[in-house]
Amino acid sequence: MSRFLSPEALRCDPYTPGEQPRDQQYIKLNTNESPFPPSPRVLEALSRAEAEKLYLYSDPTCAALNAAIAKRCGLAPENVISGNGSDEILAFAFRAFCGEGRPAAFADITYGFYEAQAALFGLEAKRVPLREDFSLSVEDYLDFPGTVFIANPNAPTGMTVPVDHIRRLLEKDPGRVVIVDEAYVDFGAESCVPLVRKYENLLVTQTMSKSRSLAGGRVGFALGDPELIADLNRVKYSFNPYNVNRLSLLAGAAAMEDEDYFQSCCRSVQENRAWTVEALEKRGFTVLPSSANFVFAGKGPISGGELYRKLKENGVLVRWFDKDRIRDFCRITIGSKEQMETLVERIDRLLAEG
Repeated sequence: MSRFLSPEALRCDPYTPGEQPRDQQYIKLNTNESPFPPSPRVLEALSRAEAEKLYLYSDPTCAALNAAIAKRCGLAPENVISGNGSDEILAFAFRAFCGEGRPAAFADITYGFYEAQAALFGLEAKRVPLREDFSLSVEDYLDFPGTVFIANPNAPTGMTVPVDHIRRLLEKDPGRVVIVDEAYVDFGAESCVPLVRKYENLLVTQTMSKSRSLAGGRVGFALGDPELIADLNRVKYSFNPYNVNRLSLLAGAAAMEDEDYFQSCCRSVQENRAWTVEALEKRGFTVLPSSANFVFAGKGPISGGELYRKLKENGVLVRWFDKDRIRDFCRITIGSKEQMETLVERIDRLLAEG
């Protein structure tokens, strides 16, 4: 780092993305990307004629994309804000709803971006330990006097919090904002989106990176009371008004409108997840109950770190976190059936080698 780095930036604890190697062919099961291409409608929307308009700014209001999201979710466009991935929306939320006298709370084992954002903005933050079985209990947040962030399903565990429990959290303190990060909700979990109409202190964030195959398009959004959305827009227009590029606006709207393709991809992931869980458990691994497009597997015949390293040597990337409590686990993205069969075949090879 340079001698010019500010003390505030020095205090940041940057989020570490999953490996994105370019020098070797791997089966990538480490960053929770979809194994499927985007909807054919997306490819149709990204025409040469539209690409030629890139000399023009994108629509800062994201009107067409917000309308498509609102229609699919049964809400009004005023309930929607779109962003450059849900990470940007989460950053807006940390800036909008946390600060002096309003700390943030999130689990000790969850999406690492929350920790990074709290450090970036110099926020007071409480890390709430998950229970012994890695479940998140809202009891631990009921009396917290600040903004609560819950990944549901959680990452990296894949486990969920019942929507009725989140409802209790919303009702316990209507003066507190609760952000529910539903990046993985489409793979079998219950969504909090229907609660948006009733609770003005609820913000739900989602992404098109996983279930809609647009990880490279960087499209995310949030759903909430119009006043919450206005708060987020206040931050957005203070930071980057043209935050979603022209082609991603088109891609996001097209992906949101292709319900059949979306449902088909989600079903395939769920089926492949069930097959993978059974295969891993047969080989002695403990697999946490997952409603996401990944599984968290560990405490098996190979340690988490060793499994990660040996699979990488054999052309398969999974995610390993060298952290207390989860050091013996690996997070494994659910890919195509062929990819999962290859994963299990490589694990069998490692077990046979002792």
